Amino acid sequence: MSARILVVDDIPANVKLLEARLSAEYFDVLTAASGTEALQICQRAECDIILLDVMMPDMDGFEVCRRLKSNPATHFIPVVMVTALDSPSDRVRGLEAGADDFLTKPVSDVVLIARVRSLTRLKMMADELRMRALTSREIGVQAPERSAIADTGKSGRVLLVDDRPSSYERLAPMLATEHNVDVEVNPAEALFNAAEGSYDLVIVSLDLNNFDGLRLCSQIRSLERTRHIPILAIADAESNSRLLRGLEIGVNDYLLRPIDKNELLARSRTQVRRRRYTDHLRDNVQNSIEMAITDALTGLHNRRYMETHLATLADQAAGRGKPLALMMLDIDFFKAINDSYGHDAGDDVLREFALRMRKSIRGIDLACRYGGEEFVIVMPETDLHVAGMVAERLRRSIANEPFSVHKGNKRIDVTVSIGLSTLEHKGEPLSDVLKRADTALYRAKNDGRNRVVMLPPPNEPSRLPQAAGGGR
Repeated sequence: MSARILVVDDIPANVKLLEARLSAEYFDVLTAASGTEALQICQRAECDIILLDVMMPDMDGFEVCRRLKSNPATHFIPVVMVTALDSPSDRVRGLEAGADDFLTKPVSDVVLIARVRSLTRLKMMADELRMRALTSREIGVQAPERSAIADTGKSGRVLLVDDRPSSYERLAPMLATEHNVDVEVNPAEALFNAAEGSYDLVIVSLDLNNFDGLRLCSQIRSLERTRHIPILAIADAESNSRLLRGLEIGVNDYLLRPIDKNELLARSRTQVRRRRYTDHLRDNVQNSIEMAITDALTGLHNRRYMETHLATLADQAAGRGKPLALMMLDIDFFKAINDSYGHDAGDDVLREFALRMRKSIRGIDLACRYGGEEFVIVMPETDLHVAGMVAERLRRSIANEPFSVHKGNKRIDVTVSIGLSTLEHKGEPLSDVLKRADTALYRAKNDGRNRVVMLPPPNEPSRLPQAAGGGR
């Protein structure tokens, strides 16, 4: 799907010129003749990038940009100011209003298209993260929009890659007024430092001695650990072709020498804010995934995860010709614990039970809370004999040491009943294995609790006598 570009200008000739340029590159173009109309279009989420004129009669571009960037519903839309104003103070004013770039008329077609394509890639990446995180609010993960709006973009970690003392000795103090700055004078080491340093921004001089600055930018963008770090390139005024190439390979922004301090700081703040916002989106996605598959009380995987992951484990076991053991556990008389000591005590027991489970199994085993006081452990490459020994060890670890409840003020005895089964025949339905484990658990309960009962696959004798503990 082509990006939708909103062109905002009160002069029809300017609008038609930009519309023709963009349409020739297969962008979808919307137009607005005023700031008010532009805000309405953006509020309806009808555009991906805004090309915004500054000088308009009803509301100037600076105010339009401020309103867009202060609204959680529109602050993530990239804004490029296109204007005849060309002084550093005008550019800084636009950047401080929240603009992502500032292009001076007359704008070169090549520069315009390169900038739009670069911002389109960033916008689509952020949109994908935002769509993945849409359910975050429903499950309690805070949306990042308001914190992003309040973010000043200061106090970032910045890596400056520059091997010319006359350059970095001037740039580093400028950046240090707002950020924590590290200077790397050896371009060959810059990639490793960027990967290890948790930086919010990397600033690369394209005029390095005996090293291609664009190649470094490409390496930063291609390495997994650094591909999301914003890159700000610095180059001499005659390096337009290299800068355009840089935008194509993933450079986020650039500055031409001589460097204006205020513009350097404004562009750095913009990139640091974007880094923090997208990082927050990624964290939300990760948290959403974890919350969807994890039981909040015990920290174990939940039933949903087990049911989707069990088939994979079974396929792996069948492919390797290895058995797969399945253990179902139920805390004995758990309702009585809740009734006698309160639900807080019951939660304490569940958390401690999960902890002891983890200590009794291997890292490759899958431990899940199945529901209520029921748990499941899936053990790859484990036959019924070994699974029985593990189950008995776990049963003893539960029964032999009382559980602390009420912040350690009381200790109570807890036991568990365990049912075991194995998948040892390729193609056997997993539902049959679960049913055998459930049947074994029912027998353990019916036989007096605090015991392990094993049910082998049909037509196979048990390889180990039923391990049993004392009744309770």
